[in-house]
Amino acid sequence: MKKQLNQIAKDTNIFLKKYINSQKSSHLKSPMKYGLFPGGKKIRSKILIDLGSLFSIDYKTLIIIGSAVECIHAYSLIHDDLPCMDDDNIRRGKPSTHIKFGESTAVLAGNSLLTLSFEILSSPKLKLNEKIKINLIKKLSECSGHLGIAGGQYLDLSYERKQISKNKILEMEIKKTGMLFSFCCVAPAIIKEKSIKEIKFFENVGLKIGLLFQIADDLIDLKSNTKDAGKKTGKDQKKGKATLINLIGHDDSVKYCDKIIKNINKNLSKYGSRSKKINETLDYILNRKK
Repeated sequence: MKKQLNQIAKDTNIFLKKYINSQKSSHLKSPMKYGLFPGGKKIRSKILIDLGSLFSIDYKTLIIIGSAVECIHAYSLIHDDLPCMDDDNIRRGKPSTHIKFGESTAVLAGNSLLTLSFEILSSPKLKLNEKIKINLIKKLSECSGHLGIAGGQYLDLSYERKQISKNKILEMEIKKTGMLFSFCCVAPAIIKEKSIKEIKFFENVGLKIGLLFQIADDLIDLKSNTKDAGKKTGKDQKKGKATLINLIGHDDSVKYCDKIIKNINKNLSKYGSRSKKINETLDYILNRKK
């Protein structure tokens, strides 16, 4: 698994560095690169490639789309770390972007990465017809804005130190994390112009994967340490975050994750051995250390 993730990370970073370096110089390039590289585990891109393999989609095409996803993810982390948000000083084992460059620059760098993602999807480098590109951009926009990441972050901040129901916590975590995973799962179906029913099926699979990822991330916050995780840990309880773990406890949260994995594997069983890579990625998500 690590070998696959490292290769995806390498190919993604090569594309992004070439793309950014080909653009005119600007004062924001440096903080953008700082927040983007070397990047995280590329699990979102791995899911995209796993699902893409079900439809025999060209690897290079998936790397380009995954690069757009990684720009969105990096933007969300830069903003998430800001003092007005989660106020984290460490990200991926180094000072957060706002610590390195200042808050206003971090905001602008994050905004620039957000728009860069849509530029990449509309680029001639992505060899897809215009209709498919528009549908990909529309879906990624939905997953990034008030219906997705931004909306989920708003709920996350609003729920601090409050008694929140399980359903509301799940809704928040699906928006905050699940929507971007949903895009990764549905993008291959959009490329192949599948039916509305099939697109909805893969959207739901992605939401479940995102929920699994978020709960696993919260488990890391509870059990890991800053050195291993590459970011501050133990902050969810200190800040009174509304998480499934804080509501139902560690053991029941792990059981809930196991149920999610079984449900996803059951849904994808119709693809037979072709879904093996996805099964392995799901196990990795739950058992990872950072």
